[in-house]
Amino acid sequence: VQLVESGGGLVQPGGSLRLSCAASGFTFSNSAMSWARQAPGKGLEGVSGIYSDGSTYYLDSVKGRVTIPRDNAKNTVYLQMSSLKPEDTAVYFCNAKPFGPPPPRDYWGQGTQVTVSS
Repeated sequence: VQLVESGGGLVQPGGSLRLSCAASGFTFSNSAMSWARQAPGKGLEGVSGIYSDGSTYYLDSVKGRVTIPRDNAKNTVYLQMSSLKPEDTAVYFCNAKPFGPPPPRDYWGQGTQVTVSS
């Protein structure tokens, strides 16, 4: 199983970024995918998620600024972020929870750094 994030970088406040998470080794279309982040000195925080049926959820502080489209043909989930703020600075991690019999499976990528600064 592999989750490979990309698209992070340095962006000015108010700017946009699109993170990508390319998945392999499991049935992507039947998996719940999500993004979490960890800011310096803080714990892991769930940002957004999308289920296999396309339903989504968002952290309150990113609602209206973030979307989480998925492309099942490319086994890829994205995190489209706009109106970025310095407090969005964090390492962003992709997570996959494939549907299936117990025990539950839970996979993480290596993370990609997002820095929002002028």
